[in-house]
Amino acid sequence: MVKLHPSKGKLLVSEPSILNDKAFNRSVVYLTEYSENDGCIGFIINKPTKFVLSDLIPDINCNFTVYNGGPVERENLYFIHKLPDMIPDSIEIDKDIFWGGDFNMLTELLNNGTIKSDDIRFFLGYSGWSMSQLKEELNESSWIVVENNYPNILIVNHENIWKNKLMEFGGEYQIWANAPKNPALN
Repeated sequence: MVKLHPSKGKLLVSEPSILNDKAFNRSVVYLTEYSENDGCIGFIINKPTKFVLSDLIPDINCNFTVYNGGPVERENLYFIHKLPDMIPDSIEIDKDIFWGGDFNMLTELLNNGTIKSDDIRFFLGYSGWSMSQLKEELNESSWIVVENNYPNILIVNHENIWKNKLMEFGGEYQIWANAPKNPALN
């Protein structure tokens, strides 16, 4: 397997070896920011919470699922989307995917039903690393960096993405891909 360097728009796939890490066990992180000086930021894209948006912000009449973005600032809501023309002040990540933007405009668009669920994804918290921290975790084989080959990362099936990535890696990863979430129950 060719080792890639992390950058905006790539995915971090957790190695099976981090089974005891509750935050990142079986996680796939979409990198939204990467800087040699400032580090990396991303969102776990395959861990939905039990909340929908209206549970967290009652003024927004929307039942879109909110995902666990990571262990940092879990009290804050973040979003990525593909609507830069509708949501001003968005920051381009990669492949027509954008981060953030004018929340007042977003609220209006959600309340009038203009935005579809496959156009946006919401997260509580984010995943973040200093450059030295991420390099150390990559050297410890905690993560595999892969290209994001999904046409729309916002609609990826959260239940199977980690397993599917391991199956693509082949070899011993295929065994881990089919292992139960809690190996003690095997």
